[in-house]
Amino acid sequence: MIVLGIETSCDETAAAVVDGARAIRANLVLSQLGEHAPHGGVVPEIAARAHLEHLDGLIAQAMREAKVGFADLAGIAATGGPGLIGGVIVGVMTAKAIAAARKVPFLAVNHLEAHALTARLIADLPFPYLLLLVSGGHCQLASVEGVGKYRRYGTTVDDAAGEAFDKVAKLLGLPYPGGPEVERAAAGGDARRFALPRPMKGRKGCDFSFSGLKTAVRHAVAALPEPLPAQDRDDMAASFQQAVAEVMEDRARRAMERFADEHAGIAAPALVVGGGVAANRHLRAVLTRAAERQGFAFLAPPPALCTDNAAMIAWAGIERLRLGLKDALDFAPRPRWPLEELGA
Repeated sequence: MIVLGIETSCDETAAAVVDGARAIRANLVLSQLGEHAPHGGVVPEIAARAHLEHLDGLIAQAMREAKVGFADLAGIAATGGPGLIGGVIVGVMTAKAIAAARKVPFLAVNHLEAHALTARLIADLPFPYLLLLVSGGHCQLASVEGVGKYRRYGTTVDDAAGEAFDKVAKLLGLPYPGGPEVERAAAGGDARRFALPRPMKGRKGCDFSFSGLKTAVRHAVAALPEPLPAQDRDDMAASFQQAVAEVMEDRARRAMERFADEHAGIAAPALVVGGGVAANRHLRAVLTRAAERQGFAFLAPPPALCTDNAAMIAWAGIERLRLGLKDALDFAPRPRWPLEELGA
């Protein structure tokens, strides 16, 4: 079973070919970083035009690299949402056109579900498992019961973790995208220097909040000299990163306790982390230790499969095809598509 995957939900144009034996035959990502960096963030109209300009060539390149033709494909999977609607439309319409011309199934993949299922692409991981999804637009904990079956334990009440990283990077004068830049700066900083808040830490439930933490960083930076000294910048980056890690650890611990209570018969429960922020090495280390203390295995995809990519879209398409699922060609792209709606 070979599936072509297409990902255009944000600012990366991506195409991949994956088979049912978990072999990634091709996985290409064309970054639009240079086009958005001058604006300090993603401009939806620019992203959509870039997808439209590059997607066809990227698909052809992926097919050549995978050494397959369209006749070899069992299906065409594309991100159907959530995401920037202009980009999602480009990917969905391209996938529909190929599916109609080649008479193969079209699969509209939920972008969040693709992140949730990526762990099953890299490992023989059975359902159920606990998912921590942390990205630029999403931050949530959920029990993954099966394909299309999710129970949310908690989510952010305001901003996502990735968005907080980007805003803090901007406050510190670091380039876009901010997540990797904050992590690099934090490597040379003292995480104990600035006493930043740990929003929601110690509270009941599994929800997150990052708005107050961003505000605290803004006030702390405003009290520092201008231009910001390099050591002050690095210390603030380390302090912020540590605050996020402690919040993640606390929320994940509560979720693991709940998951263990609800799935008492599972001998080896697993905590899976996905999404772009999951590429952060410090966060991975903190969560690995937290999982070990709770008796959970910890699983995180390699960084290239944490950030947006089309291999995860193709794999989610394979998971759906195995269950006999496919989508009609009148599927409407969705800017919002919560995981909990998939079961319906």
